[in-house]
Amino acid sequence: MTTVPTPRRATDTIETAIRTRRSTIRLTEPAPNPDELLNLLAAAATAPDHGQLRPWRLIAICGHARVRLGEAAAEAAPTADLAERVAAKHLRAPLMLAVVFRPRDHPTIPRWEQLAATSAMATTLLLLLDARGWGGVWFGGPYPDAPQVRKHLGIGDGEQLLGYLYVGTPVPGDGPRPRPTTDIRSKLTWLDNTAF
Repeated sequence: MTTVPTPRRATDTIETAIRTRRSTIRLTEPAPNPDELLNLLAAAATAPDHGQLRPWRLIAICGHARVRLGEAAAEAAPTADLAERVAAKHLRAPLMLAVVFRPRDHPTIPRWEQLAATSAMATTLLLLLDARGWGGVWFGGPYPDAPQVRKHLGIGDGEQLLGYLYVGTPVPGDGPRPRPTTDIRSKLTWLDNTAF
C-alpha cells in the first residue's frame, strides 16, 4: 500500500517554504491525484501574470503514457544507445507535467513578460507541491523541440515546450541536498546612495 506524503506544518511561513524547497531528483509512487493536482494548479495560477493572460498549459503524463512519450523522444536520438537512455528518463517519476508556453498577441504585454508569467506559475506549483509533501523537479527534458515530441504531445506551431515538472513522492531516506551559498550582495545594485 502506498502512502501519501505528509504536508508541512501549517505554521510554516512562506519564507520557510521558499528557503527549504529543493529539487527532488529521486521520486516514486504515489503522485498527486487529478483532484489534488487541479487544486494545486488553481493556486499556482495566481502567480504574477500581467493581464492574467495565462499564456501556458500543462499536459499531465502518467502510467504507460510516459513510455510512449519516451519512445517519441528516443526517435530523435542520434544513436541507439542514447535512445535507450532518453526513453528511460521519462520513467523517473510517476507523473510528468509538460509545461507548454503559448504566448498570445497583445498590444502591451510582450512575449518575454508572458514567458516570465509562465515561469512564475511553474515555480509556484513546485513550491506548492513541496509544501504538500510531494517532490518535484523541473527538467528541460530530452529533445523538447524534436518534431516527434511536439507531434506526440500536440504542441502547436505557436507554442513552445519548456520541459517537464517531474512529480512524485520523495524516495525515503533521501535528505535534501545542501544549497550552495551565494553572495547576494553582488546581485543587488542600489541607485540611491543614501540607502546605506
